[in-house]
Amino acid sequence: MQSQGVIDIDRPIEDVFRLTLEHVPEWSLTVIEDEVLEEKPEGVGTTFRIVTEEHGKQMVFQGVITKYDPPNLSEIYLTGEMFDIEAEYTFEEISGRTRVVLTSHVSGKGFFRVFLFLFGWMMKKSGCKATGNELESLKSFCEQSV
Repeated sequence: MQSQGVIDIDRPIEDVFRLTLEHVPEWSLTVIEDEVLEEKPEGVGTTFRIVTEEHGKQMVFQGVITKYDPPNLSEIYLTGEMFDIEAEYTFEEISGRTRVVLTSHVSGKGFFRVFLFLFGWMMKKSGCKATGNELESLKSFCEQSV
């Protein structure tokens, strides 16, 4: 299942890139904890662990940065028990503002794979709404941060 969202943030691209990647639990509506496990100097290959919480249920994901081109691009791959997520953030400067595009792809495992196959069309709408809500929260955080 794939979803995409776009938002313009009234802040320079370098700031938005940094705030997006270095302060995830502060702006995300679902990520409550993140921890770098092994940092690579070039960014790519850096591993981390995140904990999400939604509807009272926590999930743990192991992550790796797969693409890293500051301040224009960051892509991560998250591995969880029920599903994996590939998320790409692109950043584009537009007259002193920053356009952020978030594209994510969720791949189910086991029963969840069958569930996505059967009900993915219903979940896509909620996935797009969740992406939009996350980006609105990011915008608010970036525009209010010092």
